[in-house]
Parts: sequence; C-alpha cells; structure tokens
Amino acid sequence: MALQEILIEDMKYAMKNGDKAAVMLIRSLRAAIKNAEIEKQKTFTDEDIYPVIAKAIKQRKESVEMFKAGGRQDLVDNEENEIALLQKYLPAQMSKEEVIVVISRIIATSGAQSIKDKGKVMPQAIAELKGKADGTLINQVVTELLN
Repeated sequence: MALQEILIEDMKYAMKNGDKAAVMLIRSLRAAIKNAEIEKQKTFTDEDIYPVIAKAIKQRKESVEMFKAGGRQDLVDNEENEIALLQKYLPAQMSKEEVIVVISRIIATSGAQSIKDKGKVMPQAIAELKGKADGTLINQVVTELLN
C-alpha cells in the first residue's frame, strides 16, 4: 500500500478512536505533502514524501529544544509524541555505522581527499541515503571522514 493510502487509513482509524491529536497531525502532514506536490507540480511517490516527513520531524525537534529551554514539559511531551508518530512513516533509519560504510564507499568512488571535496560527496550521499538517515548525521559523518 502506498504511503498516501496508509496516511488516509491511519487518519480514519484515529478518527474512529477519537484520537484528535493523531488526526490533526496526519491532516497537517497530508496538507504539507499536498503543498509540496503543488509546488513541484507532480504527484509524489513514497520516495518524494520522505523528505516532507523528515522536515516535519526536524521542525518538531527544534520545537522540543525551545520548549525545554522555556521549561514547558507539557509541550515537550506533545512534540515528542508527534515525532514518534511521524517516524513510523519513514523507512527504518540507518545506524551511524551503516552511514559511515555508505559514505566511505562514496568518498572512495568520488576520489574526495579533503574537506574541500565535501561538495562532491554530499549530493551523492544525500541522494543515496534519502529517507534512510538524517541529513544532520550525513553531514556530520562526511565532515568527520574528510577531516
């Protein structure tokens, strides 16, 4: 089943069970996907949807940091629950060790030698690890391996 269909089914299930938070989250995610489709002028596949979900997770992680700084544990808990719900729509995330293996191979095939060659490695790494690893982790590993 396609990810769009899974979202619709999960939203129906949440509605039937009275889970208003899940319904609101899925609706906002579907709206973000629709807006991205309109912007790109194409119908998204699952692979196209993963960056939209990753962006939503990143926004919530930033909110968690701000709410922690503000001492708002109730809002932190809410955002963390949303992050957990969103992550179930992404493919299993790779561990740092798995990311290191993939990026090491990319560095070897691209002939990158130093941090100056980061521009050669990052586009390939992001394309290959799209949806499978966090962009921050990819950037961190590329930087470490090229230094």
